Amino acid sequence: MRTFGKALGRILLLFLLAAVTVGVWKREQVTRLMAVNSLFAAGKITGNFSNMDTMFLTRAMSRGAAPVSDLPEGGEMTLPDGAKAWITERSVNALVVLKDGKIRHESYHNGTGPEDLRISWSVAKSWLSALFGIVMAEGAIDSLDDPVTKYVPQLTGSAYDGATVRNVLNMASGVTFDEDYLDFWSDINKMGRVLALGGSMDGFAARLTETFVEPGRQWQYVSIDTHVIGMVIRGATGRSVPELLEEKILRPMGLEAAPYYVTDGYGVAFVLGGLNLRTRDYARFGQMFLDGGRWNGQQIVPEDWVIASTTPSAPTAPGKLQYGYQWWAPKDARPGEFFGIGVYGQYVYVDRPRGVVIAMNSSDRLFKESGVTDGNIAMFRQIAGKLEGAPE
Repeated sequence: MRTFGKALGRILLLFLLAAVTVGVWKREQVTRLMAVNSLFAAGKITGNFSNMDTMFLTRAMSRGAAPVSDLPEGGEMTLPDGAKAWITERSVNALVVLKDGKIRHESYHNGTGPEDLRISWSVAKSWLSALFGIVMAEGAIDSLDDPVTKYVPQLTGSAYDGATVRNVLNMASGVTFDEDYLDFWSDINKMGRVLALGGSMDGFAARLTETFVEPGRQWQYVSIDTHVIGMVIRGATGRSVPELLEEKILRPMGLEAAPYYVTDGYGVAFVLGGLNLRTRDYARFGQMFLDGGRWNGQQIVPEDWVIASTTPSAPTAPGKLQYGYQWWAPKDARPGEFFGIGVYGQYVYVDRPRGVVIAMNSSDRLFKESGVTDGNIAMFRQIAGKLEGAPE
């Protein structure tokens, strides 16, 4: 009887430990879900954007052992008239302006500082595009016109069955996906809850089944397309995106601080928007693209990919912002003018002819209001024009 009692005690102890483990696991899920639901709330959004690692699963990355690459001072510029009000209205947290590779303006606002690792949101798409160009040049991917299922068999039978690599790079996959951040039931917010609850981003993409148009016929911004690009890279190389990004871009660039990715519950990087860096390091990335993919005397991204990816090629509607391979261009883009953009006011803007790079991080809850993006581009152009010394 005593033996039975001991055995029963062990069983009860195991059940108790299991219950505690499940409770902790559920508590973590609930905490992350609550973080998603209050991520963009007034009074919290600015702090949240600099502390994503306290709310989500993340994967730290190495910057390597190389010295921090130089960003020399070039003398403080006077910002254009109206810039001070614009910084306030757009809830700008960080603004770094480079001219010919030198810092001409650097400022931090709303209680943030230069050492903050800030969420890039969709500026991360442009980093992934850079990595894609490297991987393709190395021979892992045969052609932009290959079907994505060649590298990701998991997508066979999904909405992506029939789309090419070029289609997803161009955001012209034809996949039905609601990108409305302000609609709780939109696809983008459902995806956010999958991320928060530790689900699989790969599984989320594979479960999409509806298309609205034949691939390649029409541009529509579909963030999950970028996740599929990440799946293609992983399928073609057998390696993770963070591992590749460390080796191919981060270490050669000599960043100031080691970045990190937000991840899903399987450790897969949230490549469409989960990259976190210092604002000066975003500026370094822009300068590297301004210089044709070269940095510190090294060709990091192939120059032909820099040109191809930043040149508008997607079937966007006339009079709208233009799109390349995960890079944007203004409606009336000038030669050599392009940018990466993320929700709530994240930018890496490049004006190659004028030698200007502008990196900006914001927490602008009004970012979707009519004219906001056009106004931001207009201000960037004013800054670039002032540095050039010509009227704008």
